[in-house]
Amino acid sequence: MSNQNGLFTSGTEDFSAKVNSIPLSDVDTHGAGQGSIGNLISDATAQMSSLFRAEVELAKTEIAGEAKKGAIGGGLFGVAGVIALYSSFFFFFFVAELLSTWLDRWAAFLIVFLVMVVMAAGLAFFGYKKVKKISAPKKTIDSVSDLKHLVPGQATKKLEAKNRGMYS
Repeated sequence: MSNQNGLFTSGTEDFSAKVNSIPLSDVDTHGAGQGSIGNLISDATAQMSSLFRAEVELAKTEIAGEAKKGAIGGGLFGVAGVIALYSSFFFFFFVAELLSTWLDRWAAFLIVFLVMVVMAAGLAFFGYKKVKKISAPKKTIDSVSDLKHLVPGQATKKLEAKNRGMYS
């Protein structure tokens, strides 16, 4: 959810990207041929400013949802690193010594080492898969690409026609 202080989430519930509306509308305040150049430039500047702010808000909202996926993947990479570095040294040393009662000591330590490497590789793989699921802000990209097709004075009609469906 977004408020006047910026973008935030509260609680443990899932966060989904949401922007209530993008303020695009026909705001021609002057009839055809009646506005001065200064008024037209002022209107165009206000419309572009409003549009830019709306696009930035949409991008922030979408990226916030993707950042959560990245944080989970990064956390898994962190866990994999901790296991690879520290690898529960005393427990694995105990297991190697226990195996050395049935095998040569070097073989027991080699087996324990390989198990630790496989565990670290597995966690790194799962972290990589989580990070790979991060996607680009598709709604923002689509919205910005639609802007080049808008004609001044017909913005509302074009945007509404896009959402009406096949029989409009």
